[in-house]
Amino acid sequence: MKIAIMGSGGIGGYFGGRLAAAGQDVTFIARGDHLKAMQSSGLKIESEHHGDALVNPVQATDDPSSVGPVDYIIFGVKLWATAEAAEAIKPMIGPDTMVVSFQNGVEFNDIIGGIVGMDHMVGGIAQCSTTIAGPGVIKQMAPMQRIVMGELAGGTSGRIDTLVTALKAVDVAAEGSENVQKEIWLKFVFLASLAATTTLTRQGIGAIREDDEMRAFLIDCMREIVAVGRAKGIDLDEDQPEKTYGFIKTLPEGMVASTLHDLNKGIKIEMPWLSGAVDHLGQDVGVDTPTHRTVFAGLKAFSADRVW
Repeated sequence: MKIAIMGSGGIGGYFGGRLAAAGQDVTFIARGDHLKAMQSSGLKIESEHHGDALVNPVQATDDPSSVGPVDYIIFGVKLWATAEAAEAIKPMIGPDTMVVSFQNGVEFNDIIGGIVGMDHMVGGIAQCSTTIAGPGVIKQMAPMQRIVMGELAGGTSGRIDTLVTALKAVDVAAEGSENVQKEIWLKFVFLASLAATTTLTRQGIGAIREDDEMRAFLIDCMREIVAVGRAKGIDLDEDQPEKTYGFIKTLPEGMVASTLHDLNKGIKIEMPWLSGAVDHLGQDVGVDTPTHRTVFAGLKAFSADRVW
């Protein structure tokens, strides 16, 4: 099984690193100092929850065309780089190549599939709190490491089962889903709301939970996403905000969204595809989303450009 990781940051670097450390044939597509560090010293995973790992030597390049066709592409670039990265992976696409994106948001599969072909795409979510701690180093900050995948039209398949089996072998809670579109939206309810509140307030989730106004703002964020998803035909429960908040109450106090990490590093953030997307998708289906509109307005100056 030949696997390529397109975007070797927190998610791609972590799961790709676990697979490579177990002996799978994994090639990492990266750039800059992160790539140089991997090529010279390998890829290191730091995790007090599941143990450290080092892949050295590591197969890493900034040129996808040098890799050739692969069986699986795990796609994990920032949302603002989706179209460019999808064009770049074309030389790695063979007749049976499966592409699974673990990006944030709810629109990425259509963008990638429109470039490489929807028949190559399956839906997926990854739940794992990670970051690039330094060039060549991926740090896991919370114990969860879960992946869910499914065919976009519904159900699972043999190609998904093969990757699920490989992930389970490295202690990842991986599973197939009969309704992956719902799973993607459930993640969006959580992630886009976490990103909106922790990034706008520059506070960890603990402080937001403890403050009446910030907690209400968080729940309003979730309610708007659920309303938009239900209007688009996604099978979300009306009380999903309360269910998601039940999970949020279990998170470490200092947990924040990756958008806040990016903001603090001076990296342009994904807000146009998070709160911005909630607002424009809401307009499409006639659902007002004033909370996310406010978040997007407040963070637009730090966001990547998007052609709507």
